[in-house]
Amino acid sequence: MASREFLKILSSARLGDVLAQQKLASAYLTGSFKTPIQPGNALIWLEKCYLSLKNQSLEEKSSEVGEIAKLYEQITQIPLSETLQSPSFGFAWDIFWELSHANSASAKWQLANLLINPSNEVLHGQVQQWLKSKNTLDSNNKVSALNFEELQELAKQYLQELADSESAFTHLAKELLIQLQPKNQTLSSLWDSWLEENNEEALHRSAELGLTIAKLTLGLRLARIDQVDQAEKIEGGKSNASLKKAAHWLELAAKDGDRDAWFALGEIYRRPQFSGYSAAESDRCFDRAADLGHPQAQFRKGANLWRKREKIEEPVRGLQASYWIWQAQQQGVAEATELLQKILESVPNPKRNDWYELALLADHALNHHAEHKLDEEWILMCHRIIIANQFQMSKAELLLCEVSQLQHEHCVVVDIRWELPKILPRLVQIETISQRRSLLAAGKAFSGTALDQEGNLRQRRYRFDRVTTWLNTNITKRQIDESDVELV
Repeated sequence: MASREFLKILSSARLGDVLAQQKLASAYLTGSFKTPIQPGNALIWLEKCYLSLKNQSLEEKSSEVGEIAKLYEQITQIPLSETLQSPSFGFAWDIFWELSHANSASAKWQLANLLINPSNEVLHGQVQQWLKSKNTLDSNNKVSALNFEELQELAKQYLQELADSESAFTHLAKELLIQLQPKNQTLSSLWDSWLEENNEEALHRSAELGLTIAKLTLGLRLARIDQVDQAEKIEGGKSNASLKKAAHWLELAAKDGDRDAWFALGEIYRRPQFSGYSAAESDRCFDRAADLGHPQAQFRKGANLWRKREKIEEPVRGLQASYWIWQAQQQGVAEATELLQKILESVPNPKRNDWYELALLADHALNHHAEHKLDEEWILMCHRIIIANQFQMSKAELLLCEVSQLQHEHCVVVDIRWELPKILPRLVQIETISQRRSLLAAGKAFSGTALDQEGNLRQRRYRFDRVTTWLNTNITKRQIDESDVELV
């Protein structure tokens, strides 16, 4: 319910009291006297006040310049974009353009905000409709002859003037100018400003506009993580508040799929001064960074899996760890090479292996199998001999290994526990092209082969003896052109 004082002012305003009309407009703008804030109603009373002052100046033959100036100042405080539906909008429209021509910063900002701010896009159609049917107070106003697009261009000029000046609206004008630029151009200019001028404000702005590298850079700076080597520890004295801000920006960058951000988050969650300390969350972040290809995260994940190998349930112990360590090694992590040598066997030179001479004969036989009329079981045995030579297998492994299941991305898994449970599986690194080619050829030969086609261990031993005898008897070293043999 309106207060008595408000009702008294309202009564005087209705009787034409100029001062009461101004007070009433101020109440609708500020919410004083428990009045609801209604810019449209404030504008109606300011128009009445303007007309009253004009009439007084005609009757009293005085300019009333001072009162008009005060009224204009009060009018510019009204948010123009919120009064479009007011019956006095036309009055405000003309006054704002008049004040803009008189170089009023407030009026220029209000017009620019209404006409070109992307957030007021819905209002732009309404303004265009209003312009088609409006009756201006001042028929001599030059603005009345301009269409909406021309008014927008004029508003852009005002906006640029505000951005280049020193006023209360300079910062707002610069912000709006950035919004009006194409997004890529905006981000590019802001990022260049950071790189060339070390402009902190540009860094923050580009991060706020969604540039992933800016989010990452800001997060690393707040956490004081060395950007060159992100494995470095966060500075010990960094406050929890700064780490929270750093985590916020790094999480935003991480959501964009940035692997460095995930790795940095893993570091932050490990810091004791961080209130969100969580070893489990840290490991999750490191794992995510590893999945995205971060070399240090991959090594860290692999080393962690290797330490916990006794507790992890996996078909072959160390297989997961070796994969991640191998990935890190491929990206040049020096520590990965040393640890990988402890997990995987290395046999890169087939000439030094026990089956080399026999493998040469088997390879020649496969290259001329149509001539020698080898049956399928003999072809499979020749592939076994070549594979055994490439990865230095024992005779039992040669006969029993599941060739179709040997190859993994980085190594072969030689596991014959299904027949000989006491023989531990071996992991052998794939290091040469000839190793991969031999695996590929054997895989093609064994694809579609029935599981029981080669028979049991006794049958395989018998076939192995027959094949080796035949190879040594029917193929001589003279027949072998070693330059054509991929094994060497």
